[in-house]
Amino acid sequence: MAQRGSYAKGVAKREEILERTLDVIATEGYDGASVKRIAEAVGLSQAGLLHYFDSKEELFTEVLRKRDEHDGEQFGLPDDRSKDADPVDPAVIRDSVIRVIRHNSEVPGLVELFSRLAVEAANPEHPAHDYFLERGETVRGAFELTAASDSLPPDVYARILQAVADGLQLQWLVDPTVDMAGIIDQLLAALEQKPAATP
Repeated sequence: MAQRGSYAKGVAKREEILERTLDVIATEGYDGASVKRIAEAVGLSQAGLLHYFDSKEELFTEVLRKRDEHDGEQFGLPDDRSKDADPVDPAVIRDSVIRVIRHNSEVPGLVELFSRLAVEAANPEHPAHDYFLERGETVRGAFELTAASDSLPPDVYARILQAVADGLQLQWLVDPTVDMAGIIDQLLAALEQKPAATP
């Protein structure tokens, strides 16, 4: 029985670490999120912090998963692409995606974390590799549900939107005047326009 209680406490502490790390990165930026700073935020030593995660990279990967979980709850992003799932209105998905992108401009540290790990995750041995593969499938699945272009297959449409959204984050990190949500909104509106019928 004591072992079960100890396990539950470990799970709770791990969740606390993830939540506090999200806060630290959101408020102090990626560069302010050292293992030392995060450990201080949760009242642990650096060694104590890394008892719950194998490395800083694994911690940051799990922080991105936690961020996705929060975004799904807050903005209503679909997370189930199974055939048994209830159909989702493409307009609702589009609105949710725009709201997430708009929210990202309020948390630059998390956008920077995402962008840095995306590059590092090209290495199949990196802790974030599987996360980015899984996230890519989920994001493209949502975009496929919004596909309104008759000239592009839904999977190609989804890949293009994912590439634009991720690329805009990089541009925004360099130039914060870039309106990520506005550009995606305009792109989606343009893709939804039906070509004029030829006489």
